[in-house]
Amino acid sequence: MTLTRRTLAATLPAAALTATAAHAMTKLGQPKRPIVIAHRGASGLRPEHTESAYRLAVAQGADFIEPDLCLTKDGAMVIRHENEVGGTTDVASRPEFAARKTTKVIDGEKIEGWFTEDFTLAEIKTLRARERLPNLRPESAKFDGTDPILTFDEIVAIARDETARTGRPIGVYPEMKHPSYFASIGMPFEARLAAALKTHGLDSRTAPVFVQCFEAGPLKTIRSMTRAPLIQLVSSGGGPADKPGVSYRDMTSSSGMKAIATYADGVGPEWIMVVPIVDGGLGPASPFVHDAHAAGLAVHPWTVRAENYFLPPKLRVGTDPAAHGDVDAVYRALFAAGVDGLFSDFPGLEAKVRDRLS
Repeated sequence: MTLTRRTLAATLPAAALTATAAHAMTKLGQPKRPIVIAHRGASGLRPEHTESAYRLAVAQGADFIEPDLCLTKDGAMVIRHENEVGGTTDVASRPEFAARKTTKVIDGEKIEGWFTEDFTLAEIKTLRARERLPNLRPESAKFDGTDPILTFDEIVAIARDETARTGRPIGVYPEMKHPSYFASIGMPFEARLAAALKTHGLDSRTAPVFVQCFEAGPLKTIRSMTRAPLIQLVSSGGGPADKPGVSYRDMTSSSGMKAIATYADGVGPEWIMVVPIVDGGLGPASPFVHDAHAAGLAVHPWTVRAENYFLPPKLRVGTDPAAHGDVDAVYRALFAAGVDGLFSDFPGLEAKVRDRLS
């Protein structure tokens, strides 16, 4: 599939913007039903962050498609989960790029491979995507080598093309990846993304977009540059790379939620922070959603995956780690906890549960 000039020029009708905002943002009114967020597209079924994965996600019922943003040498925003691309592209098999392999320290971790910031956009565009987890997702791996690497502009074009095709609003949910690292090498993220949001008409409180980041400082910085809704990502362990000594657990206490609400519109927790795993199964919901909503924050947990490998022991079916377990139980528990949206590698499975409950 290719992106046409018409697609790139397409714009969402005002009614579509309003419809998306009406069920997406807690601060602008409680959602009618949770939004389905396609994590890297339908990444359980196609190589992540590819046009194939994103279009399949929309066909399966996703409301938002999620691109992770990294920067190239010439400042283009390209869609990769990490700036190291050895695990998700064919770069290792490309002799012309063999000398680009190197070792870097990213957010305190030493990583060896090939990095987006060492390639121009033209060079990145010659690479082809590969499945990250071929042993768990062999059907997806059959599509290795099919799709090129996308840019943020192309993601917006896909969302608008799918909006026109389906007649329902499809939003984008970009994440700034490692912004402090990119700033340290002279490539600050925030102004680039803010400018792109303006270019694409996504710089408003009701635009079909959320901007997310695990770091707090970049969200505070971009807050002054855009009116787009912002989401503070948090994990069950560790803390933001730009705030050594600060833990995500402290940030999401009831008082911490109020602090997040001074610069963000929502919080994106690891899903086990909302529904903990207890004795190998799902325990009662935590106070997370209540505390976030009390602070005026939407809650969009990440990321539910269907394979046994990623599920609590009591929800696994059989012994094959790649086989699907009782993932519907996770969706039901999170929706029952009152989340406003949910990330999944299998948006079609999530949408079916959401729609049955709605």
